[in-house]
Amino acid sequence: MEPLAPNRVTAIAALGDPLRRDLYRAVAAAGGPVSRDEAAAAVGIPRSTAAFHLDRLAEAGLLRVQYRRLSGKSGPGAGRPAKLYAAASADVIGSVPERHYELAGELFASAIERAEDERMPVRDALVREARETGAAIGAAAGHLDEALAACGYSPAEDADGEVLLENCPFHALAGRHTDLVCTANLALLEGVVEATEATRTPVLAPSAGRCCVVLR
Repeated sequence: MEPLAPNRVTAIAALGDPLRRDLYRAVAAAGGPVSRDEAAAAVGIPRSTAAFHLDRLAEAGLLRVQYRRLSGKSGPGAGRPAKLYAAASADVIGSVPERHYELAGELFASAIERAEDERMPVRDALVREARETGAAIGAAAGHLDEALAACGYSPAEDADGEVLLENCPFHALAGRHTDLVCTANLALLEGVVEATEATRTPVLAPSAGRCCVVLR
């Protein structure tokens, strides 16, 4: 399974600007990389203004950047490569509080496939998939706090030294399928802790208003 994608709230905020929305739509509609001049002409704004907003969209992960000489020439005298922009292929999904239902969907789908392939109970397959995914997230983040933040858990240490997870990234699902989702949550966090070599132990400790797991 692919590691969790970064939170897209920044990308959604970038699209809150009407001009950036128009630029993003123009680039996406082009069907291929466009230059700053082409993007500016498409929405009727100065090139310098287009360049600023295109770069902000790229920083937010909505556009991909590449460089290419538009003259078709190479070697000395061919000119500098132009900066070109194309729409990124990744989905933009965001919510406040942060949720990661796409991760839950991947876990459950992969668990069903694994259960069929390896002839095991679905719940056992879910635990394995969640733990392996947590390990991939932890390895990519390199540090426990960063991994927890990437998953949207909003960690906060209490007076007893336990790390409480103030947000459940699977909130709606947990309300309807509590036991199954909490099982996946625990296994996911066990993988994260193991990969980051943190001196914490994930345990189930359900409480209203936060994730069912705490890190002791």
